Amino acid sequence: MDTGDNHMMAFAIFVGAGFGGLARYGVGSWVQSASNSAMPWATLTVNVTGSFLLLFLYALMSGDTVAPEWRAFAGIGFCGGYTTFSTFSLETLRLMQEGDWRRASTYIALSLVLSIAAALVGLRLGSAVAARG
Repeated sequence: MDTGDNHMMAFAIFVGAGFGGLARYGVGSWVQSASNSAMPWATLTVNVTGSFLLLFLYALMSGDTVAPEWRAFAGIGFCGGYTTFSTFSLETLRLMQEGDWRRASTYIALSLVLSIAAALVGLRLGSAVAARG
């Protein structure tokens, strides 16, 4: 890929991520206001619909019929801006389809445990820094 192709790819991802972020905000706001609940239905909805959308697009756009920039716009950009949980779902399914259940299970467990642990550390560190300032 030459520099022009790299720039076009980066631009496609950038634009897709912007639209994905706006979609996340819109869907999340609508779901949370409609549910009127303390349960984080908005995030759950975005993660589930994002997982569906990424795998739908992955199946639809596989092969050489769609330009790589459009795949990057839709998958990395839009779905990545909408939710990264969709990428987690894709990668987990790929491992399962390859019959690598041990690696898939390890990936699931590590993703959940390490992400929650990192969030806890981030919360505590951020609170400590804010208390000093």
